[in-house]
Amino acid sequence: MSETEFRAYRDGLVQHLDWFADRGLAVPVWWRDDDAVEPTPALERLLHIANTYEVEVALAVIPANATEALADRLSSERFASVLQHGYEHRNFQDKSRGEKAAEFGRRRDPDEAIALLARGNRRLVGLFGPRFVPVMVPPWNRIAPRISARLAEAGLSGLSTFTQFHPRALVQVQTHVDMIKWKKERRFIGWHSAGLRFDYHLARRRTNPAEPLGVLSHHLAQNDACFEFLERTFEILRAHPGARFARISELLDAELAARGLPPVSRPTA
Repeated sequence: MSETEFRAYRDGLVQHLDWFADRGLAVPVWWRDDDAVEPTPALERLLHIANTYEVEVALAVIPANATEALADRLSSERFASVLQHGYEHRNFQDKSRGEKAAEFGRRRDPDEAIALLARGNRRLVGLFGPRFVPVMVPPWNRIAPRISARLAEAGLSGLSTFTQFHPRALVQVQTHVDMIKWKKERRFIGWHSAGLRFDYHLARRRTNPAEPLGVLSHHLAQNDACFEFLERTFEILRAHPGARFARISELLDAELAARGLPPVSRPTA
């Protein structure tokens, strides 16, 4: 990608952040990364970014496949927490009928689903202890309402998907900006497209600056340009008073408090 495209991206992002800073505001930004199960070179690269810019990465870990090695690797990390990424990241929808992939979609029996999620919850608590924040991240960002309405039965206090919508009926912390172009070949969407996504979501926050803005990544699917996007974007956000990095536990507790519910355990610092 050319430096000209990056400069246009940077300038547009800074212009938005200036608007918030001029009014004494700072948009809370958080970071979620999906599909972690074990230490890999890509995960090392991700954790290096988290430590360099002091931004917590909330790793959505697949319970059925999570390893002791991952728990050991994260045990001393200051800027890493763990969320629950379904149970085994397996599709149960019927693609032959045009149904979009989901592990906990409308074809799953709710009682069976909650039992599996509870099992996954217990496993992540056992592996990661207080680093685990009880937020459900459904694979493919899809979940049937009759299952999401019962997440508390599985020990899960909140839900995180990928959408601009923030349903008030659920304790939900969303992600909004994904830098990967998924169809045909996986690659960076480009600085121009990334800028348009930030432009849309930051414009929306001019009327609701307290709404968190979530950056979504997938370390196992990213190319070098995607990692560069994370590095350069977090460098801009870290340096600007119009944004602040937030931990998922902080955002979840704020959502729970708004409903008069108690906070959950925070990940280790």
